[in-house]
Amino acid sequence: MRLAILSTLLLTALSNAQNWPQAGGPNGNFVLENANAPKEWSVTRNEGIAWKRSLPELGQSSVTTWGDKLFFAINKPVHKDTVLSKDVIAYCCSATDGSILWTREIPGIYPLKIGGSWGDSSGLPAVTNGEQVAFFNASGAIEAFDFDGKRLWRREALSSYRGTPFLIGNKLVYMQMNWPPDEKGGYPHPKEELPVSKWTQVQAIDIATGNPIWSTRCGGNIGSQPMPLTLPDGRDAFLVGRGGGHTPPERPLGVSLVDASDGSEIWNLPIENYECRQTKPIYKGNALIIVDDAHWWVDVATGTVTRKVSLAQNVRVRLKKGSRWVTRTKDIETNPRSEHSDQSNLLVGRYHYFRSYIYNYLGRVNADTGNVEYLQLPVSMLRKTGQPDRFIWSKSDLDLEPEKTFKVPTEQSYWNFKTNRVVNSRGYKLLGDIRSQGNGWGHFAAQIPTAIGEHLYVPIMNGMVYVIDWNKERFDENALLAINDLGPLGEAWTRSNITYSNGKLFAQTISEIVCIQD
Repeated sequence: MRLAILSTLLLTALSNAQNWPQAGGPNGNFVLENANAPKEWSVTRNEGIAWKRSLPELGQSSVTTWGDKLFFAINKPVHKDTVLSKDVIAYCCSATDGSILWTREIPGIYPLKIGGSWGDSSGLPAVTNGEQVAFFNASGAIEAFDFDGKRLWRREALSSYRGTPFLIGNKLVYMQMNWPPDEKGGYPHPKEELPVSKWTQVQAIDIATGNPIWSTRCGGNIGSQPMPLTLPDGRDAFLVGRGGGHTPPERPLGVSLVDASDGSEIWNLPIENYECRQTKPIYKGNALIIVDDAHWWVDVATGTVTRKVSLAQNVRVRLKKGSRWVTRTKDIETNPRSEHSDQSNLLVGRYHYFRSYIYNYLGRVNADTGNVEYLQLPVSMLRKTGQPDRFIWSKSDLDLEPEKTFKVPTEQSYWNFKTNRVVNSRGYKLLGDIRSQGNGWGHFAAQIPTAIGEHLYVPIMNGMVYVIDWNKERFDENALLAINDLGPLGEAWTRSNITYSNGKLFAQTISEIVCIQD
């Protein structure tokens, strides 16, 4: 009873204070209604920036907040060009001016690629309930502290560096890896069959003690993005997926609905050749799932598919053609692996947004009507003080044939005015994954967008942030409210989400924390 009352009080306080206590915000779904946040800014031009805090090392975690405190993590500072890292530094800073309140080192066990385009040791956001704050080191540790920085507990466990941990009551829920990375700091899946004990699973631990509460047995994937959900009958639950590249061992491929009270599987939906790297929201009793080039509605009560619409056939696309915009209704090409960019989808209101894998299109599905629309976006922006912005909308906007210094199967990933240098604030190159030089479209683990009030914030790896009027009835150029930057092109590499607290936005790049305010 005491835990239930405490949980209710914390949720009420969280909502009233507009804290952002986990990657997905107050509700865990990356959406915060009835809030106002900045629409336009530029770090390059120092416009709309309240303050910046230079960091000694790259960090990939999103900023989480409670009251006047910010929490995030970086890799332990290096002293030369580096490709692997295993230790992280936890930060607690002032939300007012970015001043450092305390830092704590969290040693890891297994080195991972630093600056990876899919994640690294610092990739998971901190989670807090207003009393304890838990930090993750994807190289093998979770540690919790009180708000004064006193270490409360340490748990040695591998967590998915692409994950978004969340709280349900006292349960800290995360994706746990049960076999280690290789000596190169990556996770090439084994080709042989593995026992359930070696599968990736969703794990719940007590945030106050670090003690395990339950672990699923249905299996999950390193790129699956469970979110806290409330079922129509009031039960807490989440959806977890299995399937992806490199022959993951968890079987059968598909989606499971899990009871968050004990980790038990409610139903299992097998999906052949499924790519699970996405959020899985619920809308009007249906789980919304993207499968190859189709959008599925799945009855959350039974796990049965009730509807499918194509994301590629006879779809409306709004395109930039020189100085004009044109509308085309056509069939578009898809990729056998995935139509959507990894992890880039989000349900906001009645619209399920996602990024195309092959094209630089932001797509959306009307979850009521099934109508599918796409809006073309530029992939690179050259911004200089006193000069008009230059954009790359298509390959024809490039001055020269793009230099392919890395290898990915998506052509638009190479379109850049300048390649990401992936160099930290002290001048060291952190290129554990050469694909991090790409612009952040196509074959990368994309940041999950966030929706604050009427704005959808879509960041990409080169530091551009698109701001979308997500509720615009017609999805055209008028829905594209602004294109912002987190720093000069080539210098503002980022894999963190945009987060919010009390009228301010926060972002983390390779060299600094940025506070954005009108």
